[in-house]
Amino acid sequence: MPAPHDRPRRLLLVVDAPSLLHRNHHARAHTGMTDRSGRPAWALHGMLRQILEAIDGFAPDAVIFGLDDRTASVRRDFYPDYKAGRAEKDAALVDQLERAGALLDALGLATLTPPGLEADDVSASGATWARDNGWSCVIVTSDRDAFAHISDHTQVLRLINGGIQASPLLNPARLLTMYGVAAEHYLDFAALRGDASDNLPGVTGIGEKTAATLLTQVGSMQTVWADIDHNAGRLVADTLDSWAAEQGTRRMGATVVRRLTTGDARERFDFNVRIMSGRDDLDLGITPDVPGTPGLLPLDPQRVNHVVGFLDVESTTSLAIRVLSTDPASSASRQDR
Repeated sequence: MPAPHDRPRRLLLVVDAPSLLHRNHHARAHTGMTDRSGRPAWALHGMLRQILEAIDGFAPDAVIFGLDDRTASVRRDFYPDYKAGRAEKDAALVDQLERAGALLDALGLATLTPPGLEADDVSASGATWARDNGWSCVIVTSDRDAFAHISDHTQVLRLINGGIQASPLLNPARLLTMYGVAAEHYLDFAALRGDASDNLPGVTGIGEKTAATLLTQVGSMQTVWADIDHNAGRLVADTLDSWAAEQGTRRMGATVVRRLTTGDARERFDFNVRIMSGRDDLDLGITPDVPGTPGLLPLDPQRVNHVVGFLDVESTTSLAIRVLSTDPASSASRQDR
């Protein structure tokens, strides 16, 4: 993770809280850590430590946490098998998922639980809010769905094993290096590939490599479908075959077009796009010109001490007071102008 630096734009940190809680539950359950009331707290503590490290590194001006609506799901109403097959959540994890919002609200950090929606929708809306308001954005998550929001103003810190410091910060160039697909085409790429964790099969016969090649050589799936509709896919086939000739590999154009026009390929793609697309128009409730409103940093140190102290880890309380009570990096650059 890069060190904080002077920047002309203010920064919004958007946190996918459920993904962090899940990772920390499985990584830290062996500790059996509890808070001062004796309730399980290892996932809450792990999430908070990671966010404090991220805030310490990025020095954001505002932080918002996306939470899942655990009582209703628009996506599951549309597709009852959405996320089917996942193991039932451990009771201790459920308890901490349900308490996370209250902990973060008590600190003075902004949270949003959109009715019938998920933290992914908060991430999408955070990226849009940052773009529309002239801010930069960093999304902190372990979920690759957020890659669809990467742009010149939004990066994704994808948590992997090793914590914040070992996690990659993905921008358009790094995403292209990793997957061979441009950021603006990532949603098309994901819809072609599918997502087993959400029980979303991909388009039959179109794997990651083929999907990336198709999008890189031809462009968006809108262009691909238009050529299939109006030109029987000839441009798609010719473009892929020309690329294969340059690479010295087998021609693939006719095969790809056939797979995209067989069975329910287009219906499957459109279905996946609908499920995977995040709502990007949610009201985040962030009011950057009203000091002291939820989500804006710095926070009141006494409040931080009281709330984080309840987790009963002195080192985390000290870190929280230092990190959350310090002016963000952009405040100094604004004062210099």
